[in-house]
Amino acid sequence: MRNDHAPLTIDIVSDVVCPWCYIGKRHVEAALADMPGVGDVVVRWHPYELNPDLPPEGVERKRYLEAKFGGPQRAEQVYARVRDAGQRAGIPFDFDAIARQPNTREAHRLVAWVQANGDADALVERLFRAYFLEGRDLTDRETLVALAADAGVDADAARSWLASERGVQEIAQAEVRARELGITGVPFFIFDGRIGLSGAHPPETIRSAIMQALERPAQAAG
Repeated sequence: MRNDHAPLTIDIVSDVVCPWCYIGKRHVEAALADMPGVGDVVVRWHPYELNPDLPPEGVERKRYLEAKFGGPQRAEQVYARVRDAGQRAGIPFDFDAIARQPNTREAHRLVAWVQANGDADALVERLFRAYFLEGRDLTDRETLVALAADAGVDADAARSWLASERGVQEIAQAEVRARELGITGVPFFIFDGRIGLSGAHPPETIRSAIMQALERPAQAAG
C-alpha cells in the first residue's frame, strides 16, 4: 500500500433510483470498514440517468413496470433477486411503496450542488432511503428540499438552487463523459483514478480493487 498521505478517491457513477447502486454503496462501506489502514477517503458522486426520457414529473410506477418488464408479475421476479441482495447488504427494499418512477435530473442537480460545496454522501444516502424504503416522490421539489434538510443542507439554499435551473448542462456533460469512458451501466466505481469496477460486487472484490489501486510500482534502482 502506498505510503503517501493523499486520500483515496472513489468515484461512483450511479442513479438514485438504481437499487444495485444502493447495494453497491453498502458494499463499498463494508469494504472500507475492513480496511482501517486505508486512511482518508474522498467519495465523489457522478450522475447517470437510467431513464432520462421520462417526463419531469415522472410516470406512474405501474405503467413504468409494464413498459420495462411487461407487468408487475415479471417485475417481482426480477426484483426478488434485488431484494435478496439488499437484505444481505442491510437494505430492506420496499418496492411496493414506490408509486411513481421519477425523472432523476433534479435529484442529480441537487447532489452536484451539495458536492461542489462539500461531502454529498449524507444526501445521496437520504435520497436512496427515501425512494427505496419510503416510496417518496423524487420529482417533487419540496420533497427534495426536505430530504436535503434531513441531510444537513440549508433548506432555503436548496430550494433556491433547484428553482434556479442551474446545473442542467453540467449533468448532461457528466453523463456524456461517462459514456465516453465506456460506462453503459451502473453502479460503476473508479478507485484512485486507476481501477474501474462495474456492478455491485461483494465487499471482498471491492477490497481487492482498492488494494490494487493503492499499490505503487516499485521505482527502478539507479
